[in-house]
Amino acid sequence: MRTVENPLPLGKNEGSIIEITPSILTADFSRLGETLEEAVDAGINWIHMDVMDGNWVVNKTITFGPALIRSVRDRLGPNVFIDCHLMITNAEETWSQYVDAGVDLIIAHIEAIEDPAALISSIQEAGCQAGLVLNPDTPTNSILPYLSDLDLVLVMSVVPGKGGQSFMPEVEGKVREFRRVIDEQISNGGRATKLMIDGGIKHHNSAMVSEWGIDVAVVGSGLINEKAGIAENLAEINSALGSD
Repeated sequence: MRTVENPLPLGKNEGSIIEITPSILTADFSRLGETLEEAVDAGINWIHMDVMDGNWVVNKTITFGPALIRSVRDRLGPNVFIDCHLMITNAEETWSQYVDAGVDLIIAHIEAIEDPAALISSIQEAGCQAGLVLNPDTPTNSILPYLSDLDLVLVMSVVPGKGGQSFMPEVEGKVREFRRVIDEQISNGGRATKLMIDGGIKHHNSAMVSEWGIDVAVVGSGLINEKAGIAENLAEINSALGSD
């Protein structure tokens, strides 16, 4: 069994009231290592990696697999938390490859797996943390039965793999429901499941999702872009959060 060297972060980015994690899909992959180090130097300690297999997402995008993730782990070392968002058809058959590549947390789509309980158990028994993610139009009750065993729940605020989308504020109800149930779970001595959001998050809506009860926000082009460096973009988000 692999031992997780980096447990799910309990703190936030320095100065932030929610955890900000960059999605590397907006990075220039010819200088990915430099970008990741820039993010760490800016105070980020959580990296979000989106794996698409060309089949499950609607635009048939293929991103990367375990080999690149292993390179990221080797570059950053053991002290940066890495999650892997699997937008693939065969997560139940291939998840162990991502554990072997060095991820700390595997997040699988509830819509793409047949036996969530077995997958959660297998991932955790392998020494990795387990999360589930749901699309904007998927009801919360698809995940609620498994919540007490999950390390993280991810609510998508865009449709995975569909280009040209804007943030979908209509997911607020899902986020607030998960927040309520997680808080009840914690108050009853249960697991402190983290609540994450991904899709269209930028400085102008970060405070809103924080108020909804989000613990972790995935930020892509709002953090990694050509307009400014990661430290400057992170400072803008933290300012919007009122945590600078």
